[in-house]
Amino acid sequence: MTKALIIILAPLLASVIAGLFGHRIGRAGTHWVTIIGVAISFLVSLLVYIDILWEDAPVFNANLYTWLMTGGISLHIGFLIDELTATMMVVVTFVSLMVHIYTIGYMHEDPGYQRFFSYISLFTFSMLMLVMANNFLQLFFGWEAVGLVSYLLIGFWYTRESAIFANLKAFLINRVGDFGFLLSIAAVLMYFDTLDYAEVFHQAPELAGTTITIWGDAQWQLLTVICILLFIGAMGKSAQAPLHVWLPDSMEGPTPISALIHAATMVTAGIFMVARMSPLFELSETALSFVMLTGAFTAFFMGLLGLVQNDIKRVIAYSTLSQLGYMTVALGVSAYAAGIFHLATHAFFKALLFLAAGSVIIGMHHEQDMRKMGGLWKIMPITWITCLIGSLALIGFPGFSGFFSKDMIIEAVHHSERYGAHVAYWAVLSGVFVTALYSFRLIFMVFHGQERMDAHTRANLHESPPVVTVPLILLAIPSVTAGALFIEPMLFGDYFGNSIVVHPENNVLGSLGEHFHGWLAMVEHGVTQLPFMLAMAGVLVAWLGYVAFPEAPRNLATMFKPIYWLLTRKYGFDEIYQAVFAGGARMIGRLLSGLGDRLLIDGMLVNGSARIVGLASMMIRQVQSGYLYHYAFAMILGLLALLGIFVHGL
Repeated sequence: MTKALIIILAPLLASVIAGLFGHRIGRAGTHWVTIIGVAISFLVSLLVYIDILWEDAPVFNANLYTWLMTGGISLHIGFLIDELTATMMVVVTFVSLMVHIYTIGYMHEDPGYQRFFSYISLFTFSMLMLVMANNFLQLFFGWEAVGLVSYLLIGFWYTRESAIFANLKAFLINRVGDFGFLLSIAAVLMYFDTLDYAEVFHQAPELAGTTITIWGDAQWQLLTVICILLFIGAMGKSAQAPLHVWLPDSMEGPTPISALIHAATMVTAGIFMVARMSPLFELSETALSFVMLTGAFTAFFMGLLGLVQNDIKRVIAYSTLSQLGYMTVALGVSAYAAGIFHLATHAFFKALLFLAAGSVIIGMHHEQDMRKMGGLWKIMPITWITCLIGSLALIGFPGFSGFFSKDMIIEAVHHSERYGAHVAYWAVLSGVFVTALYSFRLIFMVFHGQERMDAHTRANLHESPPVVTVPLILLAIPSVTAGALFIEPMLFGDYFGNSIVVHPENNVLGSLGEHFHGWLAMVEHGVTQLPFMLAMAGVLVAWLGYVAFPEAPRNLATMFKPIYWLLTRKYGFDEIYQAVFAGGARMIGRLLSGLGDRLLIDGMLVNGSARIVGLASMMIRQVQSGYLYHYAFAMILGLLALLGIFVHGL
C-alpha cells in the first residue's frame, strides 16, 4: 500500500506545488519538482514491476478507504496491482518522465511554463489512478480526469481560436463515448450489486445467459450490452472511428503533450480498459466481433489519411489512429496480450516520433509544414537517426520493437476463427503498406531531398540541445530492444498471469506459440513474409515519389482527384458532424430560444402576465370615477343583490 500511495501521490503533489507556487519557486524550481515527482513514481513503479514480474510477489488488491455506503452497496477507493497494472505503470511513468525532461527545452520561452508542468504531472497522476483502480468507480474517476486534463492541455495556448475549438471538440466527442461508458457502469451496478472488479469477474459466468429487453421486444444478452457500452467508452478515449475526429485536432496543443496523449496516457486508456475487462468480453462473441471490426476499419482507413497530410505532427497523429486500430483488432480476436504488447512498444516509438518532430519544429522556428523542410539529416543528425529508428519500429522492420508486436497481431487475426476475422486480416495486412508509405514519406520530405526552407531559417538551423536529444536517445533504446526482450514472456509465457483471461477456444496466441522458436528465428522468418515485403514496397514507393520523382505525387493527385479530395476532406466526418450535430444543436437552440424563451417565457409568461395585469387594472380603474352618483348607484345595486339573496336564498 505504501508503494502504491507513493506512485500515485508523487506526481499529484508535484502538480499542486507547480500549480499553486510555481510563480514563487520559478521556472527551474517548477521543472525540478515535477521531474523529481514523476521520477520517484517511475522508480517505485519499477520496483513494483520487479516484485510482481520477477520476484513472483502476490497480486495486491486492497481498498484504501470507503468513499460511500448506500443501499447496501459500498463504494471504495483502492488499488489492484497485478502484472497488467505493473506493466502499464512502468510504461506511463517512463514516457512521462522523458516528456517532462524534453519539455524544459521545448517550452523554455513559453509564458505558461509553470502551468504546463503542473498539467502534465496531473495528467500522469490521472492515468495512474485509472490503471491502478480495483473498481469501476475509481476507473471512472481516472477516466474523466484524463479527459479533463487533456482538455486543458489541448487548449493550452488558449489565445488561439483553433486550440479552443480543438479542446472543445475533444471534450464533446469524449462525452459521447463516456455516455456509453457510464451506462455500462450503471448496468454493472444494477445487475452485479457491486463495482469491485474481483466480485464482478467472479459473478460474470453466472450471468452469461441473462437476457434483457431493449427497444420493445428485442432480447439482448446482458454481458453483450455491457461490453459494447464499455467499448463505446473506449472508442472515445482511444479514438476509434467514428469517434476519432478529436485526435488529429489535438495537435493544436504543444508537442510534448501530443507525445504524452498519443503514447502513454489518454488514448491507451481504452485499450487497457478492454484488456482489464477480458473476463467480461470473453463471454460475448458479439462484442468481440464488434471490437475487432471497428479496429480493422480504423487501422486501414485512418492510415490512408496520413498519406495526404503535410503537417508533420498530423502525419504522426493519423499514424496513432491506425496503430490504435491494430491494438483494438488484437483485443477483438482475444489476443489481449498482443494488444498490450503493441501498446507498450508503440508507447516508446510513438513518443520518440513526436519528440523528434518537436525537435524539427524547434529547429525550423515552429514551422510544421513538411513542404518547407528537406535535407535536415546533415544539420540535425541525432534527430534524424532517432526519428528513423522510430519509423523503422513503426513500420515493423525486422528486429525493431514494432516488428514483433505488429506481426503477432497480424498472425493472430489470420489464425482467428471469429466472425469477420478475414476482413480484419486484409485490413491490417494492407495497413502495413500504408504505414510504411506515410512514415517514409515523412522521413524523405523532412530529412532528405532538396532544402525547401527560406534563407533565414536555413542560416539558423542547428541540432537541438541535449535536454531535447537525450530523451530521444533514451526512447530510441526500447524502440529497438523492447520487442525482442519481451515477446516470448508477454505473448507465449505466463507474463500476465490471471490479470488477462482468455478462454481456451479463443486462445490464438497459444496456437501461435507452438510454432515460436525465439525472437531471432522470428526475425529470420519475418524477412520472407508478406508483411515485410509490403513494408519494403511502401518504403520504395515513398522513395520514388519524394526523392527520385518529386513531381509524381502531384501528378497522381491530379489523376485521382476524387480520391485525393475524399482523403483531404477526411471522408467528410468533420463536415457531417459540424452540419448534423453541431449545426443541429445550434438549430435546436435557436428554436428553443425563439419558441421557448422569447414566445413562451418572455412573450406569454413574463410580458403576458404584465399585459393581463394592465388590462385588468384598466377595467377596474373605470369604477373609480370620482362622481358621487356613481358610487350611490353602485351601493343601491349592492343592496338589491343582498336583498335578493336574503329573499330568495340564492
